[in-house]
Amino acid sequence: MNAFRPASLPPRLVLATGNPGKLREMRAILAPWAVDVRAQSEFTAGVAEETGASFVENAILKARYAAAASGLPAIADDSGLEVDALHGAPGIYSARYAGVGTGDAANNERLLRELASVPDDRRTARYRCALVYLRWPTDPAPIVAQASWEGRIGRFPRGTGGFGYDPLFLVGDGSLAAAEFDADRKNEVSHRGQALKALVAALAGAPAAAIAP
Repeated sequence: MNAFRPASLPPRLVLATGNPGKLREMRAILAPWAVDVRAQSEFTAGVAEETGASFVENAILKARYAAAASGLPAIADDSGLEVDALHGAPGIYSARYAGVGTGDAANNERLLRELASVPDDRRTARYRCALVYLRWPTDPAPIVAQASWEGRIGRFPRGTGGFGYDPLFLVGDGSLAAAEFDADRKNEVSHRGQALKALVAALAGAPAAAIAP
């Protein structure tokens, strides 16, 4: 356990998501700082309306909603997949690409259909994440951190880990899909892991390289 925790990072906060995969990843990433991460669903069955035009705008909306519902400081994540051949789609609509409530499998199926005729060298993509920290619902100075994870889209699903588009997202030389990564390794290199490290660094007033893990 890492004893260092920035004084501005509270021992208890709410994560503005109903996604169990994101909650699991964020708890694992924050575990070394002994932060008690509560799910938004513990306080309300409602969800924020994601009416923003960017990941940052939606993350702020979600953080304000979660902080108001829980009475706790809030971290909100808005993230998604950007595919170059699709002009950045599905982007902020990643979770509902195949329709509201359809789920990961349907989203992946639609993505494969859209890219069926696209050659491998043009299937470049990235995961992008925006993280926002608010001390209270009306916090006028949200802390924002952003990061991306470069890769390309494969032609068939691989692996059983992760969630979302992980089975199709090939990393580096393409030998592994994100869904084939060990959970700890994914948390180190993923868009969300990088963004959270940057967020904690911002809270600590330190360079991101000085923050462990």
